[in-house]
Amino acid sequence: MHELKLSLVAASFSLLFSANTFATQIINTDLVIVGGGLSGISAAARAVELGKQPVVLEKTAILGGAGNFPEGSLGLGTKYQKEHGITWDIQKNIDRFLDFNHYRTNPAVIRQLISRSGETIDWVVDKGVEIRGIRTLWPQGESYNCWHLFKGGASAVVAKLSTQVKNKGGQILMNTPAQKLITKDGQVVGVEATNSKTGEKVIVNAKKVILATGGFAANKGMIEKYVTDSSDLSVSEPIRLRSAIGDGRTGDGINMAIRVGASTADMENVVGNAPYLPHEPLINQFNGDTYLKHGRCALAQPWLWVNRDGERFYNESRGSLFTDVYAAMTQAGGLMYSILDQKKFDRLVNDGAVIPFNAIVPVGTKLTELPKTFEEGMKHGWAFKANTLEDLALQIGVPAENLKKTMVQLNEYAAQKKDPEFGRNPAHLEAFDLNKGPYYALKGIRTYFLTLGGVQINKNFQAKNAQGDTIPNLYVVGADMGGLFDSTDDLKVEGATSSFALTSGRIAAENAINSLK
Repeated sequence: MHELKLSLVAASFSLLFSANTFATQIINTDLVIVGGGLSGISAAARAVELGKQPVVLEKTAILGGAGNFPEGSLGLGTKYQKEHGITWDIQKNIDRFLDFNHYRTNPAVIRQLISRSGETIDWVVDKGVEIRGIRTLWPQGESYNCWHLFKGGASAVVAKLSTQVKNKGGQILMNTPAQKLITKDGQVVGVEATNSKTGEKVIVNAKKVILATGGFAANKGMIEKYVTDSSDLSVSEPIRLRSAIGDGRTGDGINMAIRVGASTADMENVVGNAPYLPHEPLINQFNGDTYLKHGRCALAQPWLWVNRDGERFYNESRGSLFTDVYAAMTQAGGLMYSILDQKKFDRLVNDGAVIPFNAIVPVGTKLTELPKTFEEGMKHGWAFKANTLEDLALQIGVPAENLKKTMVQLNEYAAQKKDPEFGRNPAHLEAFDLNKGPYYALKGIRTYFLTLGGVQINKNFQAKNAQGDTIPNLYVVGADMGGLFDSTDDLKVEGATSSFALTSGRIAAENAINSLK
């Protein structure tokens, strides 16, 4: 009898466990949004404004994803610009974008994303986000005056928009990755997902679906399959993802769309970001310890960059233009070394940076933690110090005769105040002391933080198949969109990718909801 009771209890627990394991939650809604990053949460916030109660399926435990990291976004014609007497030119920005991408883009979509970018900035400000200024990485006269920096960064935007979604009846399901689009008679009619914490299956029946899963930057297999730079055998140092731990951008939206017949474009392209110190996690140089930020900034200073042959390969005055640096480093074998003598080291510590690190370390910031940068970096093999140039060359693995020849030549350019090789800014041409150490070097690698390929869309942000026909009820936004970029992001249209995420989400929600009427 005692054994029978134990068996019955065990059976009860087994049934209970099975029931919980296979439990299914069914939700019926007008709109489901797959992904809670910048584009997804923007779509949800606009949807609740229009009277709908969307469901957001967020794969991870943190809203915003990689959308938490941008410092600001593109905006043209904003109230802030008008109040501060800042001029702008929407058509000039559109023309610049089309020209930069050799017109291998979607003009109808780009025109909307750029011309309505100012509305988007004003919209998030109306939700309580504060603008702390407009910044540029470009010299005076070359800037488009469009990069609006958010107080608290883009994470403040995510917080304000998600609060609106929750307060107005939207539903955000965390830890709930989508796995499959539900189709019926050739139309998308919902999404299948699973709660990764409980194992509960979630079926969302929806009249409209918006994919906003952030591209595939964190999917190593897809990067190796699609991205050209990842398979170049001439490059000795592979590209690395600059991302937070637990990045959910694994191509879920794109792959689900492909399985229902969607066409893709530009899958080989990423937004490269270089140079970075090879110190994991790379994102800590962006938002971590000061010594890492100062090290990343020092890496990009305009004194001397050499490749693995000990030779210059780039105009060091353009060190803040990270997509250009990425491309140049790819041609130079995938890595670089930034060289300093004691005078330049001391100048960075006492007088400040000459080249900025985005908006994180502005020009003039004293790199007071640079000594710690080298102390830590020498332990990890990416910072080097030597009393002679020969020893420094040995440590970093470049031919000593080449390094010395390069520096002798650079000193000649400094004396002439002219760089005939790469056209460096004369103000950045400073001679090296070739007879007295110590000498310093920082190793730089290529990173990327965003993929640019994705699903082909029409002017309404609806997914298209290989024949160019619309896939009914399916919309695509943010980094899941394809067909917009020829090769990389254009830094002159500053803040474009984060702005495109916010604006595409907002417009797609409007289009999806208007189509319900």
